[in-house]
Amino acid sequence: MEAKTATRMGKESRCSWPGSDTLMVKYHDEEWGVPCHDDRKLLEYIVLDTFQAGLSWAIVLSKREGFRRAFDNFDPTKIAMYNEDKLASLLQDPGIIRNRLKVYGTVANAQAFLKIQKEFGSFDKYIWKLVGGKPIINHHLKGSDIGSSSTESDAMSIDMKKRGFKFVGSTICYAFMQGAGLVNDHLVSCFRYAEVQTPTAGD
Repeated sequence: MEAKTATRMGKESRCSWPGSDTLMVKYHDEEWGVPCHDDRKLLEYIVLDTFQAGLSWAIVLSKREGFRRAFDNFDPTKIAMYNEDKLASLLQDPGIIRNRLKVYGTVANAQAFLKIQKEFGSFDKYIWKLVGGKPIINHHLKGSDIGSSSTESDAMSIDMKKRGFKFVGSTICYAFMQGAGLVNDHLVSCFRYAEVQTPTAGD
């Protein structure tokens, strides 16, 4: 996949937002907009998006491995049981973004996540039901056409807040939807626009 990405960097049309940042390009080419149905991966996107609020996505991606290590590879059962000692150690960890409210909020989110898994059988079933079970396909011609929220992200935000999630405003929910492929916001001219819609894109 890396060689494939490298080849495309200069030969294919892609969305402009990744710029020339290697991690951003890799994320755009391999993940962004691909329908995700793996619960642990969905939790990872939720955690990263909550920490991204107020910061650039490039900063979050640069610390992604640090987050994976610090948060037990996004195992919701382990995160939900973090005690004060663990939380204190996270706030001293330079490998992540050390925001106290977001660190504590991640524990609350893991607990809410587990409740949804118990109720629906999986978080995947719950979250995809909020968009009718299939990706929303947009048809953007330029970057300025892409919004930061939608009626679906508004509804998702309201429902997730009712279920105990923290830092899930509509803008964060929409960023989550974009990353996890609940919405395809690639430009029509981007080589990934059609690719993420193929049946194997989310495998």
